[in-house]
Amino acid sequence: MSVATTIKIDPQLKESLDKLKLFPRETYNDVVSRLVDMAYDQEPLSDETIKRIEDSLEDLKRGRYHTQEEVEKELGLR
Repeated sequence: MSVATTIKIDPQLKESLDKLKLFPRETYNDVVSRLVDMAYDQEPLSDETIKRIEDSLEDLKRGRYHTQEEVEKELGLR
C-alpha cells in the first residue's frame, strides 16, 4: 500500500520538473525518483581517479592549464 504526501515547491521548480518529464503524463513521483537515483553514484571513484582530480586542481591553482582558444590556435583550428 502506498502512502501519499503533499509538499510545497516553488512554481519555478514545478516548471523545471515539468520539463524533466519523459512523457506528458509521467508522474512527479517518477521524475523525482529518477533524479534521486541520479544523485547517488553507485560506483565510487577509485583512489587513482581521486589522485588525478587532486593533481588537476593543483594545476589549476598554479595556473598550469591552456584555454580552449590556445589549444585551437596551437592545433591550427583558428
